[in-house]
Amino acid sequence: MPLAEHLRELRNRLAKAMLAIVVVTVFAAFFYNDIINLITKPILDSVGCDKTFAELAKSQPGSKPCAQITINGLLTPFTLALKVSLMAGVVLASPIWLYQLWAFVAPGLHRHEKKYAYAFVGTGAPLFVVGAYFAYTVLPTTAKVLLEFTPGGTSNLLPLDDLLDLVMRMVLVFGLSFELPLLLVMLNLTGVLTGKRMLGWWRGMIMAITVFAAVATPSTDPLTMLALAAPIWILYFAAVAFSLINDRRRSRREALGPADDEASELDLTPEDIGEIEPVTTSRAALPEQASGDRTDRVNGYDDVT
Repeated sequence: MPLAEHLRELRNRLAKAMLAIVVVTVFAAFFYNDIINLITKPILDSVGCDKTFAELAKSQPGSKPCAQITINGLLTPFTLALKVSLMAGVVLASPIWLYQLWAFVAPGLHRHEKKYAYAFVGTGAPLFVVGAYFAYTVLPTTAKVLLEFTPGGTSNLLPLDDLLDLVMRMVLVFGLSFELPLLLVMLNLTGVLTGKRMLGWWRGMIMAITVFAAVATPSTDPLTMLALAAPIWILYFAAVAFSLINDRRRSRREALGPADDEASELDLTPEDIGEIEPVTTSRAALPEQASGDRTDRVNGYDDVT
């Protein structure tokens, strides 16, 4: 298609994706309190509170709260509801806007590239969900450790907006960390990294993953750190094994030649054309050549030519 048609299609795809996000965001706004309770439940459990955030908000002023979660500012409740609803809209509408992105890119891909894209999307989403689940399970222990740093004789107020930001950061960090093996596999499929080279990094990767798990989980319990590090170790070595097998398969495929929808590789390396041989003619081709003057020739050719 012409460039204008591509831009028009991109505009339509983006409009459909944004419309889906807006619709789901409006729908999620009606379940704002339920989403808040789901996110804050691990933190409340960590401080021994069996009530939901909505029940805490309705507590009598004289009753002793089991957790001090606060909201500061007059506009903060509205902005918080908007943030939570928009977050839910982006996550729940992800199948729609991912499909719109795929529908725009897919016509320009080869057959094997489409297969890799399907595998990337089909594997990346479950890996991210598993990583987010791990973050959700370690949140109670993380909250306990962080609250233990509170000096004695002081109360720790937990602003709800900061609490939600902490939860979302942990979910994103854990989810993206589980995408590392998938990134290595995609680099191998595109020919950037070989399985042999990735295997040579195994000592550094184990150390880097362990340090990352120790930083991402502030708990002093080594079991919590290993709960994050061990799955990433396993996924890393699985990516290395897949890459080694793929390198061997690529070597066999290259020996058979390109596929039906691929262009063969051309050797565009410049070569020496050798010595120039002058060409004689029976009659002058140009008026300047009729004069018989041959002093202006360069390497056998007339300068005027």
